[in-house]
Amino acid sequence: MKRTATLEDVARKAHVSKMTVSRVINHPELVAPELQVVVEDAMHKLNYHPNNADRALAKNQTSVVKFVILEDVDDTDPYFTNVLFGMAMELKIFPPAALEGEPADQGAADSYVITGARTDDYPQLNELKQPFVLFGENRGGYDFVDTNNLLGGAMATKYALKAGYRNVIFIGIDIREAFEFSREAGYVNTMQQNKKIPSVFRVENSLAAAREFIQDHLGEFPKNTCFACASDRIAMGVIQALVEAEAKIPEDFGVIGYDGVLLDRVSSPTITTVKQNLWLIGEKLASPG
Repeated sequence: MKRTATLEDVARKAHVSKMTVSRVINHPELVAPELQVVVEDAMHKLNYHPNNADRALAKNQTSVVKFVILEDVDDTDPYFTNVLFGMAMELKIFPPAALEGEPADQGAADSYVITGARTDDYPQLNELKQPFVLFGENRGGYDFVDTNNLLGGAMATKYALKAGYRNVIFIGIDIREAFEFSREAGYVNTMQQNKKIPSVFRVENSLAAAREFIQDHLGEFPKNTCFACASDRIAMGVIQALVEAEAKIPEDFGVIGYDGVLLDRVSSPTITTVKQNLWLIGEKLASPG
């Protein structure tokens, strides 16, 4: 088997130092044109192709952007897959890879895209020496990309009121995080602007928890009520409980979700939802500046 040529082989063939070969590869503007020709001719004759390791050593960079997920992920939910494909399009790579459950400081990386960060994660984020951006509104002062959660909550509430529902109930996620507060605030502000009394409940962000909540409390909500939910998972659980109770949707009760990735389409009946453009979010997360 023929041995693959190395950077050292090229240097020997061109009668130059390895540093000169490295500069021709990574910083040709620093090398005289005639020297570039000699080195490139040696590379061609040896069929040498620079690899990522060579570039990393020369630049002291790995050209690696880690995508770190700091929350539990449902394997059947393509939520983060859409974000990753958006990042892949921007970075011109395919396929992308997520490092779920791995400490953010493990392994080499030049920068990080982090999603699912919570207030408890801020000390860990503060220890990172590399630049990073969060997917998710936050109150830690970190750079982030997200949808306008305040507007999303308001849109869902306005839609329910315009549809003629007398009561609109918000079922949020039981976490004290900025994106959740913003979605709630959009709902509360819109209800108050329409001289309606807001009513907010919070459950775990899971189908089962939302279904159980409705099963336990459905009798407290009169017909002509719409449930504005902080996620499609919650909305799907609400719908399942309503169907089990033989309630008519949307005649007796309305349900509005938030995300619009997949669950809104596989639910029966389908979910009216506030759709996030996760591909665009992924592109923005990966774009420079």
